[in-house]
Parts: sequence; C-alpha cells; structure tokens
Amino acid sequence: MASSTIPTHYPQLVDPTRTPLAFLNRAVPRLNRELQSDNLLLRQRAVRSLCDYLHDPEHMLPCLNEDIPATLLDLLKDTDQFCRLKSAECYYVIASHSIGRQAMLACNVIPCLASLFDDKEPSVRRNAHKAVSMYSEAPPGAQNLIEIHLVDTLLKKLISELDEIKELILNTIHFCLMVDVEQALAADAMSTLTSLLEHPSDKIKTLAALTIFHLSVSLKGKERAVEIGTVNELVALLDSNDDALKSKSALALSIICIITPGKYCTIKAGAIPKLLAMLNKESTELVVNALKVIACIAEAPEGRKKLLESVDQIERYINHRLPNLAKHAQIAAKVIKWMP
Repeated sequence: MASSTIPTHYPQLVDPTRTPLAFLNRAVPRLNRELQSDNLLLRQRAVRSLCDYLHDPEHMLPCLNEDIPATLLDLLKDTDQFCRLKSAECYYVIASHSIGRQAMLACNVIPCLASLFDDKEPSVRRNAHKAVSMYSEAPPGAQNLIEIHLVDTLLKKLISELDEIKELILNTIHFCLMVDVEQALAADAMSTLTSLLEHPSDKIKTLAALTIFHLSVSLKGKERAVEIGTVNELVALLDSNDDALKSKSALALSIICIITPGKYCTIKAGAIPKLLAMLNKESTELVVNALKVIACIAEAPEGRKKLLESVDQIERYINHRLPNLAKHAQIAAKVIKWMP
C-alpha cells in the first residue's frame, strides 16, 4: 500500500545544486532575489541556475529588464570562489549579445571583472578574461577597454599568466588594437609580443604574430619592430610546420616591410627563399600573404635582384581562378620586373 509520508531525498530529476525556476515571468525576479541573499547556499544555487538560464537567447531580455548585470556585480566580489566563478561566466554569456554588452557598459562592469585578474583561483581568472575578451569583440566594447586604460594591465598579465589565459588576453588585445594602438605602444607592447614569438605553443605564437600585425599599422609600431628584432623572429617562424603560424607571420612582415628599414631587415634575415617555398603550399591565405611580402621587399633593389631569378614561380598565379590570389601575383610580378 502506498504511503503518504514525504520522502527525505530529492526526486530523481531535481538537482539540489540549482535553484528550481519559478513559473514563467516569476523566474527571473526569484533568481534576482536569491542572488542577493545572505545565505551562501542560496546564492550558489541561484547563480548556477542563472548561468544555465542565460544560455537561452530568449531569456536575455527578461534578465536585463530585471537588472541582473547590476546584481552580479556584488557576486564578483563575493568571498565564495564558486560565486565569483559562475558570476564571471554569466557575464561571458551576457557579453555575447549586443544588448548584453550595452547593459555591461551602462553598469561599468569591466573594472570589477578586471579586479578578478588577480584572483588566486585560475578558473576564476579564466572566466573573467573570457568575459572581457567576448566584450571586446565589438568595437564599442574595445573602445571602453581603451578608455579605462586596461591595455597596460593586460600586457602585464600576458607575461605571468597560464597559457590558456594568455590566448584569451591576446585575443582581447588584438581587438583593442583594431580601435587604438597608442596605449599599447606606450606600454612597449611590441617587446612583450616579440618575446611570445619564442613560446612553445604554436597557437600563442600565431596570436602574437597577428597582434603584432595590428600593432604595426602605426609607423611607430613598424619602427619598433625593426629596432628590437621582431622582424628576425617573424622570419624564423616562416620555417614552421604550422601553416596558420607561417601565414600570420608573413602577414605581420607584409606591413612592417612597407618602410624601407623593414624591407632590408627582412631581406637580411633570409626571408626570400622561405617566402618562395611558401608559394608551393595549398593554403590560399598562406600564398597571398607570402606574395604581399614579396611585393614589398621587391621594391628594394637587392630584393628585386634576387627575386628576378624566381619570377616564374609568381607568374603562374597571375591567371589563377581566385581573384585575390591573381591580383597579388600580378602586383608582385609587376614590381619585380619594373625597370628604372
């Protein structure tokens, strides 16, 4: 016979680590109330439920209307590690939406997230950097990071952080440089990024080379790259077995070689044989970036003289079916065969 006694254990489908969601439009107000509770267990369960709840795009607007981003600010300062971890993750999800980034800007969230860069727990720091990186992917977000002078802090963290977090920081800096390079140049970002070109991880070296490209858009960046030997490091990476790394290294060289010292430094570092070898690769991006560098260094008499011997390798791409590849091959061949 069935008993009417209430069981002491949870039903099978109820997770005791999450707050049960209230019905329809009462769900977010209840979560918001429990996020502000003095009871640690309630806060933990609520922030975990909120993190799952935010992953549905339809729930983003109700959460913003309930001022959830402002409520989460207090959880970033919580003494409990789990609350800091999950609240930073919530901001990562919020930052993936345009209206979420606007709400974060209105609440001035980034300085609070940046305070977690010094957290003793690596997972908390990782989530904080994930949120800031996602926030920076839109120009207004990157502009906000520039305005609060966060680039210098990011560059300092780039030296000491774990490799996984370094990738996130490089991604953030990359988007900031697309808005403004002056702060990074003032903090000598070129030296920091050049040191990463010797890192064991190909992915970190690839991101560093891409970031150097954006930093070198400025004349000061190009001159600094020549001055501290960045060009030599980039040329050395053209021998890598990783096509993405070679492509981004060539891309960085292509913009540094715009200035005359950059051309001669690249030639002296022995880039020409490596660039010609890259023309035999299947990757279109790799070949195009190699052709860009070749066109730049061919403007120097020494470069043109060496490349004339191999102009046939370049001319075979002139009538290529891909317009971008054909265009850069035509430019490179024209510069190489130019006669004064």
